[in-house]
Amino acid sequence: MAEIETSSSAAVEVVEGGITAPLGFRSASLHSGIKASGALDLALLAADESVPAAALFTTNLAKAAPVLVSRQHLDGTGARARAIVVNSGCANACTGENGLRDAREMARTAAEALGCAAEEILVASTGVIGVALPIASVTRGIRTAVSSLARDQGADAARAIMTTDPFPKEHAVAVHTAAGRFIVGGMAKGSGMIEPAMATMLGFLTTDAVIPPAWLQRALVESATDTFNAITVDGECSTNDSLFALASGSSGVAIDEASYPALVDGLRAVSRSLALGIVRGGEGATKLIAVTVRDAASEADARRVARTIANSPLVKTAVHGADPNWGRIVAAAGRAGVVFDIDRATVHIGGVLLFENGLPHDDAAPQAAEHLKRRTIEIDVSLGSTGGSAATIWTCDLSAEYVRINGEYRT
Repeated sequence: MAEIETSSSAAVEVVEGGITAPLGFRSASLHSGIKASGALDLALLAADESVPAAALFTTNLAKAAPVLVSRQHLDGTGARARAIVVNSGCANACTGENGLRDAREMARTAAEALGCAAEEILVASTGVIGVALPIASVTRGIRTAVSSLARDQGADAARAIMTTDPFPKEHAVAVHTAAGRFIVGGMAKGSGMIEPAMATMLGFLTTDAVIPPAWLQRALVESATDTFNAITVDGECSTNDSLFALASGSSGVAIDEASYPALVDGLRAVSRSLALGIVRGGEGATKLIAVTVRDAASEADARRVARTIANSPLVKTAVHGADPNWGRIVAAAGRAGVVFDIDRATVHIGGVLLFENGLPHDDAAPQAAEHLKRRTIEIDVSLGSTGGSAATIWTCDLSAEYVRINGEYRT
């Protein structure tokens, strides 16, 4: 197994199993009648009993019905949950009171079949905005899914939550601590309408560590900062963005102050893999771009400049065409709203210096152009500040295929 570098003393290694790799979780997936293609469009993730839960939701003011219902349920249970029911192909967003009723009916149906309170069920949806769910067929699917729950169905669940995603995204790691071994698993979907101000479009994490809800929420926020909150495909924040974490406690390994960093390492390792998968699978994407800004006065400044560069259509199209247009990078940095001295700034592409002390190094452009032909691109900007802070935002190139996909999304 591949061992992962961590910030704690814990050893973290990749394991198989995805979202159901941790003990105490089962899943089921099926076609419930939403997608005309007949593809999987409903997933149910269930814990063996009510467990601590944590979540982050979209900051978009146009919040979808499942977001509103899941927030209410977490507030009502003191951040505990038994299961999450997820549909793809229909966002159930901007659907008014009928949409809220349908989201609650999904929860009620799952709760009835599992033998728990409706408030212990969380709901997530993704797909086209403004379309009503075929709720009768969805609830039939939920009842069937409950009867089909199994430990080895995590891969199907990762496929069932996809919309325009070109491939499923799942990951799991084992974390070895002095107190024992626990597992973190996860799955996510997202390809377009991606610039999370909290998480990804839909993300789900599980662990069999023993941890109270407040600590799980704290760890979720911390691990999302430089993973799900450090990616962008097109600068669009969705109506449905939701990131959930459930902790079964089935490993018996209790998280305390000493082992808390190891939990964050596990969550971060899984989240990083899923988040980069979202960017690699961005609509029309051919290249993964890491934009790193260094020597900023603060981490917030570094992140703001990196995000501005990463969201620039001019930068993204230049990368797509393998054009080492450092001027677009400098211009994006300069409009980010962060004060720095352009005469102390530098720009590297793939380690090749293209701009320094206010002057170009255009003789190095051919070397940078070769780097831009790769599938993984590195853009490095130094702001020349004495603060020494840095941040990385991951994005993808912008291609004609992105325009085609989104121009035909509803038609």
